[in-house]
This record gives sequence, C-alpha cells and structure tokens, in this order.
Amino acid sequence: MPAGLVPVAVTVPDGMGAAPLDSPRQVLVPPGWTMSVFARIPSARLAAWAPDGTLLVSVPEDGSVVRLVPDGRGGATQSVLLEGLNQPHGLTFAGSTLYVAQSDRVDTYAYRAGAATDPRPVVTGLPDARSPDLGGRYAHALKSVAVGPDGAVYVSVGSTGNISVADLTASPPRASILRVPPGGGPAEPFAVGVRNGTGLAVAPDGSVWTAVNNRDNIQYPFDNPYGAASGSSRGQVIGEYVRDHPVESVARLTPGRNLGWPYCNPDADVELGVAGSAQKRSDVPFSPDVETNRYGQELDCATLPPVEQALGAHSAPLGLSFVDGGLPDGYARGALVGVHGSWNASPPRAPEVSFFPWQDGGLGPQQTLVGGFQDADGSRWGRPVAAVAGPDGAVYITDDAAGAVYRLAPPAR
Repeated sequence: MPAGLVPVAVTVPDGMGAAPLDSPRQVLVPPGWTMSVFARIPSARLAAWAPDGTLLVSVPEDGSVVRLVPDGRGGATQSVLLEGLNQPHGLTFAGSTLYVAQSDRVDTYAYRAGAATDPRPVVTGLPDARSPDLGGRYAHALKSVAVGPDGAVYVSVGSTGNISVADLTASPPRASILRVPPGGGPAEPFAVGVRNGTGLAVAPDGSVWTAVNNRDNIQYPFDNPYGAASGSSRGQVIGEYVRDHPVESVARLTPGRNLGWPYCNPDADVELGVAGSAQKRSDVPFSPDVETNRYGQELDCATLPPVEQALGAHSAPLGLSFVDGGLPDGYARGALVGVHGSWNASPPRAPEVSFFPWQDGGLGPQQTLVGGFQDADGSRWGRPVAAVAGPDGAVYITDDAAGAVYRLAPPAR
C-alpha cells in the first residue's frame, strides 16, 4: 500500500452501478478523503473545466465531447457538446475560447451559454492513420493541446510506433511537440524526441510540461552480463529488464529540447545495467538505445539534459494538469497525472493518479494520490486517464476502462 493512504469504498449513486461498479470497489486515498462516481461516460478520456463551472470530457471513440453540469447532489446531468469529430482528445480553455485537438487538427470554438460555436482552425494536416504516407498505420494518433500564457498553442504529435526513426524527418515531424505562435502561423517543432507526450500542460510559472509514454521491449544496452547470465547480454530482450526500463518522463519543455527517442532512453538505475538496481527517478540521465544508437553514433546521450522527474517504466501517463491553489496543504500546488498502467509488464504496473508537488520552480518526486484500481493478481477494475481540479475544491478523474468520472473530495468538501 502506498505510504500514507487508506482504503475507502467508492460511493456509487443510484443509476450508476453498471459494471464494473456493480460490485463494491475500494480505492486508496489520503486520510479523510472520499471518492464517488460523478458520471458514467463510456471511454471517457481527457477533461477540462469550462468558465461556467461545467466539466467537458472527450470521447475519441465516438467522436464527441460531453458536457457535465453538476446537479448539486454529487452527480451531473450530461449532454453532447460536440459530435462528428475525428478522435477528439485534448481539451483546454483560454478565457472563453475552447481548444479541441482532433487526430488531424486543432480548432478553437467560442464557448458561451453551454454551447461551442464558430469553429476556427489553429493547425490542420496533422498526421493520423488516414495520412497517405502512413497507410493506415499509426499507433499514437490521439493529440493533446495546451495554450501558453502568451497565447502560443502546443500540440502533441505521437510517434508512428515503437521505434519508427522516420518520424523524426516527417513533415510535420512526429514524436514531437509542435508550437503555433501567438496569433497563428505555421506549426513548428518546439521539442523533439517525444515518443508519445500525451500528457501536456502549462505549469503555474508558464512553462510547458509533458508526461511521456516511452518505448516498449527495450533491448539490454550494455556490453556485460545481466544478472546470472554468462557473456554479454547486449541486444537481448530480457523480461526482468524490460519491466523496469525505460522509465516514463515528466519533463519541462524548452525550445529545441530533445527527450531522446528513439536514440536515447531515460535510465534511472543507480547502478547502470545491474539487475535489481535501485532507481532514482529525479534528474534522470539517458543511456543509448542499442537498436538505433548502439555506439552513440546517432546521438550522444550524455549531452541531453536529465529528465526532471519520472514514473516507473510502462506506467503509461496520459492526462497531465496543474493545481495552483484550491486543494489542501500538501496538494495545493503541483501536477496531477492520470497513470493508465502497463499493458505488457509482468506483474502489471498499477494504474493510479499521481501527484508531483511544485517545489523550487519545478516538480518534486512522484506521490500516489489515488491507488487501488488493480487487485493483487494484476486484474483491474479501472484505469485513470486524467485528473483535473474542480472549482469546488475536489479532483475529477476520468476512467476509460470503467467508463466513469469520479469525484475525489478532500475532507469536508
């Protein structure tokens, strides 16, 4: 059990008890906190609070954005705000302007009186599975969007696959964060080597951060035995090593920053290449990827700035948001990350909602805010996607596996 957390039952209001919430469920939360079901939305993904105090939730699976109006009784009435879109995912506001990231574009809408109207393009022609050069193959088509304090728009463009080197020279480049300047203009790479930066948000100081899903099935990169092996293990796919490598990056983006992929991977091991090494997941350096950069010939990994913070390998961070007041001490400022959990690690990396405190102008180490979605045998009843602080001082969590939105409430809220 994560330190400092206690088990509580998830409250399920009448009419919201469809599977998997038809059985009693518990989560692990800070003492005195509670969690209840706020709404049921199949395949709910990212979320954003509108200026009128309603919660918008994207549903890429059916091309819609859903609007949730709190009913004052712990639940919400819901309606479809937008429909017929191409895998809408990222949502954010700048004043009363709503930004929606579809798989192939970002548009703005005028949001007023509970309606989104007057769509206008910010950037079009983003790659997705329909792009002619991809032939229907695109593993990370969902896009996220953030707006900086100067009005610049940032959009995440995931990689085609696990180690698709051609993404780096595509137009526009994939595995990158693109930036559209204030007032509009062509989208240009802001950060590169970002395999799948689904988590994308602006911090209290105006800096842009991403939470990254790094690569799978990494080959052991060092020319020495791993564990009890005899002879060099370099180039082998070793299950024990894969489970813990590479860690998932949580990084501040600066113009031109390179987060390494596909040539370098963040390596948190205190003893590099040693089986069972402890990991230090702050200020994480990089090691070469043996498949693409065996001898550092493509990119000198030592020249890359360390990753500020990291999550365990295959955690699959998705939604990223920042809190700047409104929550109790200890959680008043920092980052919330929806951790989806691993699909290919054994035992699976558990889903959770993580919190990174804002410290000294950056993020401190990861803490678990909500756990308990995975049973001891590795089975799961829920998988958080995003967590956003609400105007009522609670945290709202989307879960695409359970088809739910939860309200996580501190004491007396």
